Amino acid sequence: MVGTPGRAHGPYTLYDLDALPEEGRRYELADGWLHELPGDLWHDHAAEQLKTVLKDAARQADADVHIAGAPQDVTTPAGIRKPDVFAVGRDVARAALERRTRTYYGPDLLLVAEVVTPRTVNEQIDRVRKVDEYAATGIPHYWLVDLEPRPTVTMLELEDGGYRVTGKARSGETVTLDRPFAIEFDPSRLSEME
Repeated sequence: MVGTPGRAHGPYTLYDLDALPEEGRRYELADGWLHELPGDLWHDHAAEQLKTVLKDAARQADADVHIAGAPQDVTTPAGIRKPDVFAVGRDVARAALERRTRTYYGPDLLLVAEVVTPRTVNEQIDRVRKVDEYAATGIPHYWLVDLEPRPTVTMLELEDGGYRVTGKARSGETVTLDRPFAIEFDPSRLSEME
């Protein structure tokens, strides 16, 4: 949790989040508190690789999908989250550009993925809080990406208001899905340096 100029102890609002200086740090707003998101070379590289994988898959599937990463926001019951990677319909992305907004709402999203940073408070947020929040907003697919000891993708799908695990693929195995669009890749790609 962090303080903002002129408001040392919270609770904070979307206006406080927007007023934070652009210093290369990212924050989320949950339950009136600002949380700094982890960012390290390993995490950020994996998120970029996943973004590339999903863009390639959407293109090959001829899916009308836009793959995004930071700094776009997702509104949840707790506040504002900033997923590492997410997919929305291209028409939804166009409408957001026309409105000049960076905020998406649960029903707008097809897929959200978080790269888990182990041994941090954000690990618990990604594995517990966001599972509940993203399900409550109606996001149909949520992926958890673990990088240690080797890249693993756990795929969850919304069913009856909650997520259920539909698959898990480790480095050396293949993720093969037909929803939200045709996707096939080995999670080892998420740690490859090009």
